[in-house]
Amino acid sequence: MNIIVGADHGGFPLKAVIVEYLIKLGHTAQDVGTFSIKPVDYPDYARAVANAIIDGRGERGIIICGSGVGACVAANKFPGIRAAVCHDTFSAHQGVEDDDMNVLCLGARVVGPELAKDITRTFLAATFSGAERHVRRLAKVRAIEKEFSNNI
Repeated sequence: MNIIVGADHGGFPLKAVIVEYLIKLGHTAQDVGTFSIKPVDYPDYARAVANAIIDGRGERGIIICGSGVGACVAANKFPGIRAAVCHDTFSAHQGVEDDDMNVLCLGARVVGPELAKDITRTFLAATFSGAERHVRRLAKVRAIEKEFSNNI
């Protein structure tokens, strides 16, 4: 699977760990930055990951910032992006299986490298269930997105 990975300065050290882990798992990791601990703004990297997914350059994305929250808020502003902060493996698989989550947001100041790897592996191994109730609920989410977007 081709995974788009981005981080702000707070997530930069963990991003290196995750990119290396993705490659070890046999995935392709496209790193869209940042490339140092110099302070930057998380919305820029949420945009880079979201645009790559929207454009079809990646199947899923991972965004890492200090808490995961800011990156998640920014990523969810993009049509078709379903991002969630996950600091446990249950949320990582349930978010994909029930909500068709396509972007994992991690908080580098919340989870350590080993837990981040477990969450990432779980996220990538999960598939959307396609259950009728989840399809129905996602259709409602898309309707909300369309209602409030001038670009769809």
